[in-house]
Amino acid sequence: MMGERTVMQEALFYSFSLEDHVPADHLLRSIDRFLDLGDLREHLRPYYSERGRPSIDPELMIRMLIIGYCIGIRSERRLCEEVHLNLAYRWFCRLGSTARFLITRPSRRTGMGASATAICSASCSR
Repeated sequence: MMGERTVMQEALFYSFSLEDHVPADHLLRSIDRFLDLGDLREHLRPYYSERGRPSIDPELMIRMLIIGYCIGIRSERRLCEEVHLNLAYRWFCRLGSTARFLITRPSRRTGMGASATAICSASCSR
């Protein structure tokens, strides 16, 4: 008996790897070779409160700010849009191909260095 498909199954029929789509000579690959942020969360843990809303992942924020600096993107909103669209930027930020961004209004008081946290939600699905 042939049944009717009840759920969308497009993801079952293709394999996609960001690693395969970022050129070997890309600027971000050469930066990533020397960038080790593995123990950053443990180092910063004492500075974060246990109460309140979850913060932005510090590794994600630093990686996004490095992209903004290297590529020359000065707008926080534009930086989030570029990371959302560009496969190499998503690879560098360790987001995968299906992560979603929640873009919010940036804080006027904090400036580019700190308000990147106000733009990209920490709840990016990985």
